[in-house]
Amino acid sequence: MLTTVVGSYPALPEEPSSLSQKLSSFFGTYDRYKPAIELAVRDQIEAGIDIISDGQVRDGMVEIFAKAIPGMTVEGNTPKIVGKIKPSPVSISAEDLKYAVKIAEGISKEYSSNPCKIEEGVKGVKGIITGPSTLVFSSLLEGFYKSKDKAVIDLAYALKKEAEFLERTGAVYIQIDEPFLSTGLPDIKTAKKAIEIITKDLKVPTAMHVCGDISDVFEELLTFPVDIVDCEFAGIPKNINVLEEAANKGLIKDKKIGFGCIDTKKKEVEDPKKVLELIKKGLEALGKDNLIIDPDCGMKMLPKEAAFSKLKAMTEAVGWLS
Repeated sequence: MLTTVVGSYPALPEEPSSLSQKLSSFFGTYDRYKPAIELAVRDQIEAGIDIISDGQVRDGMVEIFAKAIPGMTVEGNTPKIVGKIKPSPVSISAEDLKYAVKIAEGISKEYSSNPCKIEEGVKGVKGIITGPSTLVFSSLLEGFYKSKDKAVIDLAYALKKEAEFLERTGAVYIQIDEPFLSTGLPDIKTAKKAIEIITKDLKVPTAMHVCGDISDVFEELLTFPVDIVDCEFAGIPKNINVLEEAANKGLIKDKKIGFGCIDTKKKEVEDPKKVLELIKKGLEALGKDNLIIDPDCGMKMLPKEAAFSKLKAMTEAVGWLS
């Protein structure tokens, strides 16, 4: 079974310390987030994760898009939609993904000369986009849009462009984060149409991450045009029952399930044996070929040591199944 992360990792930006970094800072070329990306990538690979992320270290999942997409802004701590939404002329996160790929390739070369460190190595870096429904329902609408549904669709076209940027940059698959879909607030038909706009004609596989209680929406989520539907099962144990019911009805046919098995709301590190018990419930429902193992959600709010140890507990549990 493949392992991955949902996205964010607790790596902080670093101020320049070496002479070369200070010179780069003086000339305006030092990027204080690159060390954080490198740390996130190294930790994920050291933990044994197959498909990693760039750590999403620059900003919050809403703010990073709201600051960059024309028609959106962030005032204080509040994302707002203030005009006609249009695609960004440049990619929002492709450069970070490109840097993460470069770091991962360098680490793989290090490990090739010392293969006892890891068995196979990282299999790629995913591209991550915050979904249009989540962006709209996390933002204030001011002036231009009278309908949230219209804003969602316009955002889908803007994010389609970002997905294409990420695909060209080398993402092994594109993940769309839509946590708001579990709340029941967005119109599910509009949300589905928006995801279809983003994923249409992409050549790489696509995933949709929806955390929270999925009782009322899971069967509908399985009809969305993505290859992977990713949900949390550690922090919300009753989601297992929802998964089992859908499997018994034969509704999970052409989808893989991203199986969140690490509670990212708690600092306490799980016992790998407990993680294994939870994964086995997913296996009983779907079988080994239909699961991708990951944490419940992003890990940005956790202490770094706890985040790394949780990933290790997860990969250790998966290792016992191989």
